[in-house]
Amino acid sequence: MSDLKMHTANLVAKNIEKLTALFPNCITETRNEQGEIIKGVDFDLLRQELSEVLVEGEQERYTLNWVGKKESILAANAPIAKTLRPCREESVNFDTTENLFIEGDNLDALKLLQENYLGKVKMIYIDPPYNTGKDFIYSDDFAENTEEFLIRSNQIDEENNRLVSNLESNGRFHSDWLSMMYSRLRLAQNLLMDDGIIFISCDDNESHNMRKLCDEVFGENNFIAECIHKNNSNKNQAKFIGISTEYLLVYARDIEFLKANSSDWRIRKEGTKDIASKFKQLKLMGLSIEEIGNEIKEMYKRPKYAHLSRWNKVDENGVFKDADLSRQGGRKDYTIINPNTGKPCIIPDRGWDKSYEDLIKLQEADLIWYGDENTPPSVKSYISEDDYSVADNFWYFDSSPDTKFIKQIFGELVFENPKPLNMIKRVIELGAIKNCIVLDFFAGSATTAHAVMQLNVEDGGTRRFIMVQVAEAIDPTRAIGDSAKKTSKNAIKFLDVINKPHTIAEISKERIRRAGAKIQAENPDKQMDVGFRVLKIDSSNMKDIYYQPDQLDKTMLEQMVSHIKEDRSAEDLLFQVMLDWGIELSLPIERKTIDGSEVYFVAGNTLVACFDKFTMNVIDEIAKVKPLRVVSTELAIMHDQDKTNIKERFKQLSPDTEVKFL
Repeated sequence: MSDLKMHTANLVAKNIEKLTALFPNCITETRNEQGEIIKGVDFDLLRQELSEVLVEGEQERYTLNWVGKKESILAANAPIAKTLRPCREESVNFDTTENLFIEGDNLDALKLLQENYLGKVKMIYIDPPYNTGKDFIYSDDFAENTEEFLIRSNQIDEENNRLVSNLESNGRFHSDWLSMMYSRLRLAQNLLMDDGIIFISCDDNESHNMRKLCDEVFGENNFIAECIHKNNSNKNQAKFIGISTEYLLVYARDIEFLKANSSDWRIRKEGTKDIASKFKQLKLMGLSIEEIGNEIKEMYKRPKYAHLSRWNKVDENGVFKDADLSRQGGRKDYTIINPNTGKPCIIPDRGWDKSYEDLIKLQEADLIWYGDENTPPSVKSYISEDDYSVADNFWYFDSSPDTKFIKQIFGELVFENPKPLNMIKRVIELGAIKNCIVLDFFAGSATTAHAVMQLNVEDGGTRRFIMVQVAEAIDPTRAIGDSAKKTSKNAIKFLDVINKPHTIAEISKERIRRAGAKIQAENPDKQMDVGFRVLKIDSSNMKDIYYQPDQLDKTMLEQMVSHIKEDRSAEDLLFQVMLDWGIELSLPIERKTIDGSEVYFVAGNTLVACFDKFTMNVIDEIAKVKPLRVVSTELAIMHDQDKTNIKERFKQLSPDTEVKFL
């Protein structure tokens, strides 16, 4: 029994619903006095709909607008006082791996990466939450100015994240979702190389807005394609039309630069190996050519092989298609004899593409398809296991192998509807050269990381990944649908066994660990990077007074022995220095003990850091490698004047070294 409303009907809402039926183009979104997004009416448009003459009003222009757009720009531009804290115990091959897993809010992560990876990412793939009224989206705080945002941003909320439920009742609204995506896409664009590519998965709910959003962020001229992915989900419960497709938007950072500096995109045709193997199997079974042809045509009825249906002919040598033997302006003064009829073949209207001698050679090699008497002959083009072609915009990838893999490595199905591994491999093959950085800031189940490692071992690439995933709690009580609740419970049970928190980030990291170990075990003789460095977003290592020294007073002096927070390690400081100096966070790190002090060497002499006692013996040893940068803390020296002496010492021994103190 439903609860009583205990109030009269909202007539304004009823009237808006009536107008929605009559004039849907006049319905927009606005905020009420409580700041909530509600339906509203564009009265200028409504007046025009009810007028037979032009109604003067706001100047018309082509634009995508929504409630909160300006605030989302503010959110993208506002600085934050946060850092990335390394977590060795959760990493794999921490000191040598070039892969990163960043745990935390992706808006913060994208801001933290701006200096270090500006213009360095070749490809981005994201699968953001769909605006279905059932998913969870980021609720960013836009209410403050930049200064207030900076002061507040070294705090976290009570839930330790900014994820909020995108409830069914709010699912019909677009503004929250658009604001979330807009700020993140603006920051992501900065990270792309000039010939960089971004791939974005989306569904029917927001594909139209996502296209407009990307047109604004990346530029309409940088649009490459909107691919359609046919999934294998069962849509029999749909009342009208079962939706079994999703979309993949593809944009370039600079399409003219991409055209000038990259080769044509070619991919191995999916399913060609299966067709060729099927032919060999059926031939060994003793089937006739006609029977084999019928079996092959049956395979083409499946979505997985439908794109190969042009290879619809079979002879003793294999499965083939008939390819054109003509060209515009070709020769018409000769022909060949059809051996099946003994008559001359029809000459193509455009003329032959081959010389007479070449036609005879093809004929002798049984590579001519003759067809009927009234059709010019064609050349046989056999299906090849290694056939390459331009990718089209209709894709089909079966996700059932991924479900089996997940069950195999976890013992249970711990998340629903994983993106097919082969689909993400296809994306990486198209958008990422063999030595580049691949970013996914909605990492989810970490399929992108898995695909990077798998593709590297297959083609010898050295691609590196950066995954970003918030520590979203796994809660079966809020999961939508019975299967989602079941997988959530499986995930919690699994995480309990390995003694990890109940978050999606933990499942993501564990998948990378187990997938990497499996790839390495299957390829013991190959050198590959299946590790990853875990970095967690946290408040700055520096106390508030470091950012606001004007607020220091006498009562605080006793607490200000150090402006560095007491719970922070030397390695925490190292990574904040790397962020501040714009040094890539994946560079190798070597730790040495010099004169009793721990010293960090980042990529040889790129950066040397010592936060222990910074003695002259330590300085002399460091100077031998001629470091580009050296950093220490004021706590590591005895007196203020030592800072001057240290800098002078480096000027003598390594004059090009830049020295700084925290």
